Amino acid sequence: MKAFRLDELDAERAANQGAYLQFLRERNMSVGLYALNAGDTDPQGPHAEDEVYVVVSGRAAITVGTETTEVARGSVVYVPAGVQHRFHHISEDLRVLVVFSPPES
Repeated sequence: MKAFRLDELDAERAANQGAYLQFLRERNMSVGLYALNAGDTDPQGPHAEDEVYVVVSGRAAITVGTETTEVARGSVVYVPAGVQHRFHHISEDLRVLVVFSPPES
C-alpha cells in the first residue's frame, strides 16, 4: 500500500517551486497534484494520455475542447488524450489531483 496526505504533497510541491508534483507512478497510471493560484494562467496543452481531474479545493472554470464548466471542491472532469484543455477564471487557489492513464510521459 502507498498512502499520501494532501497537505504534505502540497508542501513538497511548493518547496520544489513547481505547479505540478507527480507523486505516484505505476505501470498503468500516474498521479500528481496540480496547483494554480487565484488569477494564475494555466499554461498546459494537450497530453498524450487520458486524464481525470479531481478538484480538492478552489474554484475555476475549465474548458475541454469546446465545452466549458465551472469546477470546485468535489468536481471530477475527464479529459481525453490529445484534447486541448485549460483551467481559467481561477477565483480561489486551485488544488487538483490528476490521474494519467497510461502514465504521463
